[in-house]
Amino acid sequence: MGLFDFFSKSKKETLEPGLEKTKKSFFSKIARAVVGKSTVDEEVLDNLEEILITSDVGVETTLKIIARIEKRVAREKVLNTSELNGILREEIISLLEENNSIIDGTLEIEKPVDNPYVIMVVGVNGVGKTTTIGKLAYQFKKAGKKVVLGAADTFRAAAVDQLIIWSQRVEVPIVHQGMGADPASVAYDTLQSAKSQNADVVIIDTAGRLHNKVNLMAELTKIKRVMEKVVPNAPHEILLVLDGSTGQNAFEQAKQFAQSTNINALAITKLDGTAKGGVVIGISDQMKIPVKYIGVGEKVADLQLFDRRAFVESLFSD
Repeated sequence: MGLFDFFSKSKKETLEPGLEKTKKSFFSKIARAVVGKSTVDEEVLDNLEEILITSDVGVETTLKIIARIEKRVAREKVLNTSELNGILREEIISLLEENNSIIDGTLEIEKPVDNPYVIMVVGVNGVGKTTTIGKLAYQFKKAGKKVVLGAADTFRAAAVDQLIIWSQRVEVPIVHQGMGADPASVAYDTLQSAKSQNADVVIIDTAGRLHNKVNLMAELTKIKRVMEKVVPNAPHEILLVLDGSTGQNAFEQAKQFAQSTNINALAITKLDGTAKGGVVIGISDQMKIPVKYIGVGEKVADLQLFDRRAFVESLFSD
C-alpha cells in the first residue's frame, strides 16, 4: 500500500473549472490564428509559436513543439487546421511523457521502514507555500496518516504563525520555536518528535528568500545534514512550491532554487486565478523535475496530484 495512494487521478469536475481562464485564453488565440486558413502553413505555425510563448509555455518548449508539428506537416504534406487542436494535445502529452514528469493515476511512495517520510518544502514568500503544506497535511490525515509539521521558516514571524493556524485547522501537531530560532534545530526537534510519535509523514517548512543564494544553500544544506542524523536519507522529498499566476517568473524561481538545492518535486499553485497555466508545460519540460501537485482552487481538496493527460485534456476539452 503506497503512502500516497489517497491522491487519486485529478477530478475532472474540479480541474476543468480551475483551468478555465487558461483554457479560454488559449483557445481564443488559436481560433484567431487559423481564421481563414484550411491547412497548417508557415503563417499558422508562426502564429501558433507566438500563442504558445505568450501563454507562458516558454521559448525553448515552444520551439520544440513547433518543430514536432513541422515534422508532421512535412510527413503528411497537407495538415488541416481543424486537426490542430488534436495534434497540439498529442504533442504536449508526448512531450511530458518523454520527460517522465507526470505520474499516471495514483502516486505510490513507500514509507521508509520505522521512519517517517520527510518532505522539505521550499519556495519564495507569497507563492502559497504554507497553504500547500496545510492542504497536504489535511489530505494525509484524512487518509489515516499521522502527520507532524515543522515550522523551520523562522525568518518571518508570520510564517510560523500561519503554519500554527494551519496545524490547528487540520488538527495535526506542529513543532516550532518562534522567529529567529535556528531552522536546523527546529527540523531536528520535529523529526525527533515525529519518531517518538511513530508518525508517517513529516512536512518541514523552510525560509522563502532568494536574495542571497549562498546563504540559502548553506541553510538548506545544514537542515538536510541535521535531519539525516535522525532519519537516514531525509528529506525524501524536496518540494518546490511555485505560483503559476506569475508565469515565467515561476520558471526563473525554479531555476534559481534548483541551483541551491536538489529539488525532486514541484507544486504549482493558483492556476485557477490565471490564464498563464501554460507555464506548467514549460517548467515540466525544461526543469526535468516532476510536477507533483497543482492548485486549482481555494478548497483543501483543490490541491491535486498532477496527471499529465487530465491536465492537457482539460485544456483542450470542448
